[in-house]
Amino acid sequence: MILNDVHQGIHKHKKRKRIGRGTGSGHGKTSGRGHKGYFSRSGSKRRTGFEGGQMPLMRRIAKSGFSNARFTTEVAIVNISQLEKAFEAGDTVSPETLKEKGVLRGRYSVLKVLGKGELSKKLTVQAHRFSKSAEEQIQSAGGTVEKLS
Repeated sequence: MILNDVHQGIHKHKKRKRIGRGTGSGHGKTSGRGHKGYFSRSGSKRRTGFEGGQMPLMRRIAKSGFSNARFTTEVAIVNISQLEKAFEAGDTVSPETLKEKGVLRGRYSVLKVLGKGELSKKLTVQAHRFSKSAEEQIQSAGGTVEKLS
């Protein structure tokens, strides 16, 4: 091994290729574009993902199907037991008051009241949907059920 040859051809700061500066530049005449053909012309460039005529990876991979997830109605659920804890007798329960009390968080399109737990207070409950048991419990406690559109 000759020490002079070890680092031969390795440059830390490679000079940039100056194209179109005449024949003496080392990239003369055709400026490194070769003769004729598509890539010798101006305005030529490879399309992203082009693999030389081979079927591109994006077309070889199996496609994922359509999802209806964007169009589903997001239902926020509140149980009777939560209403019992958060509200006093005679209060009106609505989506706005539920947000204020911190019972509901995040985005939803429909509010549904479920019958888990027991209700002893008289409440006016406004929601989009009610389960049968929740509706019965609210009315048996002397409260009223109002369905929102």
